[in-house]
Amino acid sequence: MNDYYKVLGVSRDATQDEIKKVFRQLALKYHPDRNQGNKEAEEKFKEINEAYTCLIDSEKRANYDRFGTAEGFGAGFNTGAPFTDIFGDIFDDFFGAFGGTRRQRPSKGADLRYNLTITLEGAAFGVEKTIRVPRWQRCDFCSGTGSEPGKPPVTCTNCKGAGHVRFQQGFFSVSKTCGKCHGSGKIITNPCHLCKGDGKVRVQRELSVKVPAGVDVDSRLRINDEGDLGSYGGPPGDLYIVIDVEDHPLFRREGLDLYCQIPISFTKAVFGGEIEVPTLNGKSRIKIPAETPSGRAFHLKGKGMPRLGGYQRGEQIVSVYIDVPKKLTQRQRELLDEFARISGESHDESKGLKDKLKDFFSA
Repeated sequence: MNDYYKVLGVSRDATQDEIKKVFRQLALKYHPDRNQGNKEAEEKFKEINEAYTCLIDSEKRANYDRFGTAEGFGAGFNTGAPFTDIFGDIFDDFFGAFGGTRRQRPSKGADLRYNLTITLEGAAFGVEKTIRVPRWQRCDFCSGTGSEPGKPPVTCTNCKGAGHVRFQQGFFSVSKTCGKCHGSGKIITNPCHLCKGDGKVRVQRELSVKVPAGVDVDSRLRINDEGDLGSYGGPPGDLYIVIDVEDHPLFRREGLDLYCQIPISFTKAVFGGEIEVPTLNGKSRIKIPAETPSGRAFHLKGKGMPRLGGYQRGEQIVSVYIDVPKKLTQRQRELLDEFARISGESHDESKGLKDKLKDFFSA
C-alpha cells in the first residue's frame, strides 16, 4: 500500500484545508478528462483519489495512522469514492454547478474482510461456521437520523436546506457545498445519545457462513451487503471471507489430490496381502502385491478433494513404506540372521541389528 501522505505530498500533521488544497491541484492536473489516453496520469489520479478519500475523513485518517489502513478492522477492500464524485466537488468549489443543486451523494459502505480457518475435512465436504464481524450499521434508536427521537434535525440556516450556497464570481454563478451542514441541508441540534449524532453504531454482527466443499487456502467467499453501512442512504458494503485450511496430521494436499504414507510389515511387502488405509470419509482397503518395494504408490480414485463448484474429485495417493520393528525376539533375530546368510550378506557384528535392517531394506 502506498503512503497516502507521500502520494499527496503533505506532512503527517497537515490540516484538512491543506490536504484539500493540495488534492485540488493534483486532481486538476491528473484528471483523465485532461489526460486522455495517458495511462500513467490515470493511475496517478487513482492514487491521489484513494489517498484523499482516506485522509479527508477524520475517522479513516485516524485508523490509517494507527493501523496502516483506512478501516480499523483487517485489510479492507474499500475502493474509495468514485472519480466523478471527488472531481465534482472540486469543480463545485472552483467553477460552481451553474445554477444546479448539489447535496452529499449516497455512497456504498466499505467492504470488510474476515479470515476464517477450517479443517481439511471442512474443506473437503463443506462446513457451516458462526462468525462475529465488527462493522458499522445504522443506529436503530434514532433510525439513522443522528438526532434524539422526537427532536429531528432542523433546516440549515446558512443554505436554507439546499445543501449548497451560491455566490457570484466574475461572470459565473458559483455553487459551493455548504460548510455548516456539509451538504445535508440539515443541522442536528439534539444528537442521539447512543450514536452521538453519527447515525451509525459499531456492533459485533453474528453471521452463519456456509463454506462450500472444495475451497482451498486463500479462497474468498463474498456475502453481499454485510460490510459497513453506506453514507447518505447508500448501500452497505460486502463482506469477504478469506479461507485458511489447517495442516492435517496425515494428509498433504496438492490441488485435488491427497497424499499420505502408510507403513506395512516386511512380510506383507514380501508375500503381499491387503491393508486398511484411512481416508477423509472412512476406511478403504488396498491390495498389496507380493514383492512390493518401499515407496510404491497406490491410487484411490475419487478419494481426494472435490473441485469447487463441480463434480470432479481427485485421488488419494498412498505411498507404502516398510516398518522396521523396534524390538525383536530372540527367535526373530535368529531367523533374520539366517535370512541374511542365505542372501549372501556380510555379517558385521559391530553394527546394531536396527542399522543392518535399515541398510538391507533401503538397498
